[in-house]
Amino acid sequence: MMGEEKLRREPEPEVELAEADVLAAMQELPGYLDITPYDFQEIYRWAYRHAKSRLAREGKAADIMTREVVAVQEQTPLDEVAAAMGERGISGVPVLDDQGRVSGVISEKDFLRQMGVPGRQNFMALVATCLRTKGCLALPIKSKVAKDIMATPPIVITPETPLQEIAALCESRGINRLPVVDQEGKLIGLVSRGDLVRVMSPGGKTC
Repeated sequence: MMGEEKLRREPEPEVELAEADVLAAMQELPGYLDITPYDFQEIYRWAYRHAKSRLAREGKAADIMTREVVAVQEQTPLDEVAAAMGERGISGVPVLDDQGRVSGVISEKDFLRQMGVPGRQNFMALVATCLRTKGCLALPIKSKVAKDIMATPPIVITPETPLQEIAALCESRGINRLPVVDQEGKLIGLVSRGDLVRVMSPGGKTC
């Protein structure tokens, strides 16, 4: 949240190896193993693969979500929202009400839509529209705040939402990131497309 937000680069989700993963990996390796550093590395690689596969099948949002999330308040001016997104290289942020509950989400597409960018909404479409238009496209939204352009109601998930369900949801809705909320609807984390790709590919469906 602006002024109080905590920021952390979205790390690669940690995959904790279970004993079953190690045993499964050892069973796949042919022949008798006289354990050497190389052998251990081989076992580790196979076990890691099994752990990722298991996480893709059985994992939940809590296993991979980023817990420190950049968010904005409903009354945050749009220039501050855009600056936060630009400085951090992110394409969207959750919007919180006064109680810390997720009331909406703002993405680059919301900005482009409000600025009248036609057709497929992307940065080059904005450039093309600017070149063809007199004046500044941002003027109509210059005095607005986050609440004015956010997408609502927001699509959110809980820490217990299965990864397979998250992948299916973001694929069907074209979503790049999903806020994770507690029972009161308060923001506690975020799952991004990159998080899913890292734990579910190859072989798993991703958004």
